Amino acid sequence: MISDPLAVFGALAVVVWVAIALEGRYRLFRSLGAALVAILLAMLLSNAGVLPGSSPAYEFLMGTGVSIAIAFILLGVDLDSIREAGPRMLAAFSIGAAGTFVGSVVGGVLMARSVGPETWKLAGQYAGTYTGGGMNFAALGRAFDTSSDLFTAATAADVIVTAVWMTACLIAPVVLGRARAVQEHAPPAGAAAAGEKLTLVRALHATGRSVPIADAAAMGAIAVSAVWVSGRLGALIPSVPGVLWLTTLVLIAAQVPAVRRLSGAAMFGNYLLLLFLASNGARSVVANIIAFGPSVFVFAMITVFLHGIILFGAGLLFRLDLATLTVASQANIGGPASAMALASARGYVDQVLPGVAVGLLGYAAGNYIGFASAGLVRVWMAG
Repeated sequence: MISDPLAVFGALAVVVWVAIALEGRYRLFRSLGAALVAILLAMLLSNAGVLPGSSPAYEFLMGTGVSIAIAFILLGVDLDSIREAGPRMLAAFSIGAAGTFVGSVVGGVLMARSVGPETWKLAGQYAGTYTGGGMNFAALGRAFDTSSDLFTAATAADVIVTAVWMTACLIAPVVLGRARAVQEHAPPAGAAAAGEKLTLVRALHATGRSVPIADAAAMGAIAVSAVWVSGRLGALIPSVPGVLWLTTLVLIAAQVPAVRRLSGAAMFGNYLLLLFLASNGARSVVANIIAFGPSVFVFAMITVFLHGIILFGAGLLFRLDLATLTVASQANIGGPASAMALASARGYVDQVLPGVAVGLLGYAAGNYIGFASAGLVRVWMAG
């Protein structure tokens, strides 16, 4: 097994390289997308014993790496392109959060006998993490004083279910009408060739021109500085998450004309996001679930399954488009980074910033929803 963090990082880089090459060469992999292929390849290597289930390389990508990726991609966001997407994304996110709450409570009721007396704690943690991402899972686990064994097993289950759900959301446009979604969200054909301004969806894969070293240096300075400053601001004002500061700072910088003329930021950010997604797949070690018992895995699956049923059912009933629903779902299940990754991977240009925005909302709302779910399941168990 590869254990050296640098070697693990190199293996993930190879996985992403192969995924991009397969996407560019074969129609099947082009339909699946490089993001999904990278997740599956890394998951295969991890469960085959080639890659470890945990590594400092993964921690870097889950932390600093994805923060820099967010900064790079947001440098290519034009605020004018997302004005109309906000209310629809907020509606989809709210439906998804309600679905998560229902799923966690139903899961708690159904799995109470299998999980044991701490079922209510797990209900709260799953409600929190599937409202706004993994940060809430850890915060609620500490607040509930969840036992280490249950916490570890639930963490493993959460990683696998999150990766599986990302896969499902990446596949959904292919199965349920990808052609229509792409038509609605893709830029006009030949826009770059005609000399028009490069849209974000194109910039995620190519710059259309060479990237001067001065541009790369400027973008690197802006991105890394923004990550550092946002971290300091988040520490000074804990009520506002660092990622919110990061988003705000980079978006302000992105509207400056001199910054908007820089090329390559979105492409570099997209590459880091693909590494982040590959690390998610590599962390999904099925053996961990078997070792600690399948009940927590089933609990997580029930929560996410009902989230999906309620979100997509109600969303389609209210005529919300598939792109909005899938990105909102990822904002719920995986947080802002996952929402951005899916929007980027599928080319949903106008969903990138709204997805990040509602993902940030999930950070704030997740703990409240988690406590509500835990309290309700606890009352039911006591009765």
